Amino acid sequence: MIRHTAQDVTAFNQMSCIFSHMSLHFNPNPNKVISCIFSLKEEVGALARALRLFEDKGINLTHIESRPSRMNKDQYEFFISVDSTCSQALDEVIDGLRTQISGHVHELSRNKQKDTVPWFPNDIQDLDRFANQILSYGSELDADHPGFTDPVYRARRKEFADIAYNYRHGQTIPRVEYTEDERATWGTVFKELKTLYPTHACREHNRVFPLLEKYCGYRQDNIPQLEDVSRFLQSCTGFRLRPVAGLLSSRDFLAGLAFRVFHSTQYIRHGSKPTYTPEPDICHELLGHVPLFADPSFAQFSQEIGLASLGAPDEYIEKLATVYWFTVEFGLCKQGSEIKAYGAGLLSSFGELQYSLTEKPKLMPFDPEKTSLQKYPITEYQPVYFVAESFEDAKEKVRKFAGTIPRPFTVRYNPYTQSVEVLDNTQQLRNLADTIGSEMGKLCEALRKLA
Repeated sequence: MIRHTAQDVTAFNQMSCIFSHMSLHFNPNPNKVISCIFSLKEEVGALARALRLFEDKGINLTHIESRPSRMNKDQYEFFISVDSTCSQALDEVIDGLRTQISGHVHELSRNKQKDTVPWFPNDIQDLDRFANQILSYGSELDADHPGFTDPVYRARRKEFADIAYNYRHGQTIPRVEYTEDERATWGTVFKELKTLYPTHACREHNRVFPLLEKYCGYRQDNIPQLEDVSRFLQSCTGFRLRPVAGLLSSRDFLAGLAFRVFHSTQYIRHGSKPTYTPEPDICHELLGHVPLFADPSFAQFSQEIGLASLGAPDEYIEKLATVYWFTVEFGLCKQGSEIKAYGAGLLSSFGELQYSLTEKPKLMPFDPEKTSLQKYPITEYQPVYFVAESFEDAKEKVRKFAGTIPRPFTVRYNPYTQSVEVLDNTQQLRNLADTIGSEMGKLCEALRKLA
């Protein structure tokens, strides 16, 4: 716990008088908020001097949090938000923090501004901040949705949306008692797809699917529970599921992958059209995505895309989302002399799974630079698919592509603390070097024993 002097506490209390709220969530109007994180060494009067910089410039803080730094045990981090009208004055305060107090400062913003880094989660708990900021669907359906005129289906969708809205990281995902009609819809999709998997799906998918049947209740007459599936994934690769009410923004969805968290819907498509859905549903998630997240190589590949998105400019988020679309959603890969499907959009669509491996679509080698620029339809079969040499090859290419994203730092995921480390100073690099050195020592020891 940080040890404040009487001077620190007095300054903190004075500043607290002008805080408009102490919520852990962002201001509901992010266009009027600028945020930043600064770190301070634990020394007498440091906090008081930092807060005085804001006070001297007449800056009203709308939000403040503090926590011990995970990067340096002798420092503490402070997250603050201010009104955007204070932008010019904040620049002067940031310069003061850097020059007068020797603190590290990261500017954050949900909206791209000149010379700022878009906000991104640092801890897995930070996903709570945006998990309910869905763009569409949830309990509200478009007029062309098969369930739009069905009041029973709409009421049921609200039940699922409420589960997602009330969920917080670390909680058990509530179990759902699916109706007979819902299980019938699942059964139709399950039966048709399972007949195609042996000949059309990649070997990783086919290796995992029987394990899901054995341990997670994958059956034609049963819709598996997200909690059971999430626990299985965690035991395989550390990936976990988190319920979501609808579609997230590309930035928010990709950020979840950086923490090996997949935002999964829990509702099912309308029973009138079991082979069609205008949105991701539990058939798409559990039959398409989940099997591959249990594969270590694919899980790391997915996380690489997520890590590349953190703090990336908006134009690069669009490129990464396109790379995600043509890989994790609609990717094909070479396996021996054959081409197989690994994208969830294919593995959860009976019709497109068959179509993708015919001579009708155009197949191109996966190259993130070119793939990221490819336009694609979202309501019809894809005219173009990209073929990866392997997951390992695709992962290395995505890693190199991420290196071209203009960010003033590099990020690394720490699986022990479930947090993202921003590598932008020498101390953090020393910590990383120590970790790498320890792992290399274990590798050399193992090699000696095998020799």
